[in-house]
Parts: sequence; C-alpha cells; structure tokens
Amino acid sequence: MRSALSYRQVVAHAAHLPGKSFRGRSRSRGDGEPVRGRTNNLTIGERVAWYRYRRGLSQEVLAGLIGRTADWLGKIENNRIELDRLSVITSLADVLDVSLGDLLGEPGLLDWNGDSGTTTVPALRAALTDYRAFGPLDSRTDAEPTSIAVLRNEVGVLWDAYQDSRFGYVTGRLPDLLRHAQTAADHHGGDDQDQARRLLGLVYQLVATQLTKLGETDLAWIAADRGLAAVRPMGDPVVTGSLFRSVGHALHATGRYAEAVRLTEDAAGYLEPHLKRATPALLSVYGTLFLSGAMAAARSNDAVTTRSFLAIADRAAGQLGADANQLWTAFGPTNVAIHRVATAAELGDLQVAVDLGPRIDTAGLPKERRTRHALEVARAYNSWNRVDDAQAVILDAERMAPEQVRHHFLSRQLALTWIRRQRGRPSTELAGLARRLKVLD
Repeated sequence: MRSALSYRQVVAHAAHLPGKSFRGRSRSRGDGEPVRGRTNNLTIGERVAWYRYRRGLSQEVLAGLIGRTADWLGKIENNRIELDRLSVITSLADVLDVSLGDLLGEPGLLDWNGDSGTTTVPALRAALTDYRAFGPLDSRTDAEPTSIAVLRNEVGVLWDAYQDSRFGYVTGRLPDLLRHAQTAADHHGGDDQDQARRLLGLVYQLVATQLTKLGETDLAWIAADRGLAAVRPMGDPVVTGSLFRSVGHALHATGRYAEAVRLTEDAAGYLEPHLKRATPALLSVYGTLFLSGAMAAARSNDAVTTRSFLAIADRAAGQLGADANQLWTAFGPTNVAIHRVATAAELGDLQVAVDLGPRIDTAGLPKERRTRHALEVARAYNSWNRVDDAQAVILDAERMAPEQVRHHFLSRQLALTWIRRQRGRPSTELAGLARRLKVLD
C-alpha cells in the first residue's frame, strides 16, 4: 500500500466516488444517505485537494489566501503533515466556500443498533420541524399531558444515556420525549407549567447537543433557539445559562469561534448578577460556559482569552469544591484540567498536551467526557510520533464508547492517516479500527 496519495490520485479517487456533487449535508442520492457520508475514505487533506480542484484554485493561490506556503499545502494534501487544528481547517473551509463539516467528513449516517432501532436522525428532524406543535394548529389538544414527575424521569434517563455515549439510544427516543415535553408545557397550568417549560428547555438542549455531535449543525441551532424560547418566560438563569452553552456548541460546529467567544462574554454578563446566591447548579453552568468559551478562543488562536476563560472556570470549580455533574455538566476541577489539554492542543502547544493529558485521572467523569479527553491524548501522542501509544488510546476509547469515537473527526482522521502512511499491509488491529470507523472499505 502506498504511504500517501498524490494530488492527481486524490482527484481521480474522488471522481470515481458515487455521485457528482460533494457540497451540502442535505443533498442525498435518493435513498436517504447524505452525500457527505460517502467521502469517508478521504483524509481531510485529500478533501482539501478535491475542493480546491473543484474551485479551480492552484496550491499557490489557496495557500496564499490563508497565509501559508504552497509547499505546506502540498504536504497537507499528500498527508505528510497532520491537519488536525480546527482553526486551520476552518480557514480552509472559508476560502473554499464549503462548510466545516464538509472538510471534516462527518458521517452521513447514525448506525442502527440494538439501542437505536431503525429510526434515527430523520425522525428527530421530523419531530423538531413539526409545525403542529406550535400555536393554534396543534390538533393534539385532547392528548393527556405527561406528569411532571414522569417527564423529569424521562429527561434524566436520556441525559444519562447521552453522557454514557449511547448516541443511537438517545437519538431514537428523543422524538417521543420532545412531543411529551411540548404537550406537557402546552397543557399543564401554574407551577406545573413552569416546571414543564424548564424540562422542555432541557430536552431541546439535549436535542441540540446530540445533533451537534452527529454533525447536524443547522438542526442543532434550531433546537437551541427553541429551548431558549421555551424557558424565557420563567427567567430561570440556570436552565437559560445551560442552553447558552448549546448555542455555543452550535457556533463551534460551524467554525464561528469569534462569535462563540462573544456569546460567552454576553452570557456571563447575564449570569453574573445571580452569582451572589449561586447554587452548585448555577456555578457548574457558569464554569462550563467558560470552558466552552476557552475552546472557542483557542480555535481563534487567542491565547490570552483562552487563559482568562480557563482561570474563571478554575475559580468556579474551586468554589464548587469537587467534581460534580450538576445539570449534566460534568463540571469540576477535572473538567477544567482536560480543557487545559484540549485548548493547548488547539493552540499548538503539544508539550502541555503530552505532559498533562495522560496524567489526568478521568475515572470519575461520565463516559462522554472521558472519551473526548482520550481523543485529545491520542492526538497529542500522534503529533509527537508516538503512534503506537496513540493507537492504543484510540482502541481503548473505542471499546468504551464506539459510537462517540466513530462520530468524531479526530479518531477518523488519525485512523485514515495511519492507513495512508503504511508502507505495507496495515496491522489487523489498525485495519479493523479503520473499517469500524467506516474510513476503509
């Protein structure tokens, strides 16, 4: 097997993929599979080459537009340099006029499994865009609203499943939960209605969070907006602040990092008057907001703001006193530490990521957080040419959370790059990983 594909090979390879168009998440070939999911066997660098070819740009021109050299771009397109910093990938996507997800090669399908059944994202999209759920057109006025106790339990079960990285299970059950929560908010009265609206806001936040993980960023934005509208009448700072985090994640997913930084500052201004009597939940929401903002600042190459946001989150974690999981934030000193690693990697400070990352004990955190940190450790190991260590970390993470690993660009990019660089037949373990991640036929 050749160690890398040349530019001409990439163009020829991409040209023989099924279909002609590679733009846009929503276009499909008619059987429900989005176009994007059919380019899984191209690395990010090879996708850059393909879109550059489609745009009629030379390497010199494209490289110049993002302040790089043609030699650098050539190495990226031939997989001789890693392209794993989202700030650089976003710059390339902007110039090529494609979405960030197009270059990341987000999977087009959520696999069916025993958890998900055979209804996944399309059913959730239908529930989210059901016009009958709004205003006087709802024909389900005789529906018996779910009790607040039952609804609270249903919300908790799905949030716990999300933190356990059971993405298929969550996606398959969210449509019904969304309808239950909307009906409860519409038909309960008094304090029960306020409680139902708060729970509806948390359901929308989970919808937004899950869809962001699956690359459905437009739908995630709609869900976050709907959630904020649902809780606005109560003026609840905890749930509102939690939903601001979902808006931030949607901004991250579309490469709008400067806006995500501004959102952090604006949302903090909203929450700060309430901190004088801060509950553990409010402290956790506040601190987690700054962790998300720190990631946005790092992806904007703003080291000063990154450090400032991490310091604020660290103070909030100190006030909290220990790791907790208030409102499913997994916030505390350990989450601050793993964000120090992730932001260091985004800023190119791999020494910090390699030195600190493997030493953090994440055993007390939810599986979703532990897996996300493992991917950062693998990225850091790989960048230091400790490929065996990186592969071991990815394989451990996959055993813990297979759905999450499949749906993250870092794991797919690393596996495909390792395959490309093999001079001979890849190991059985590596080939198996690549096939399970759908980056190798």
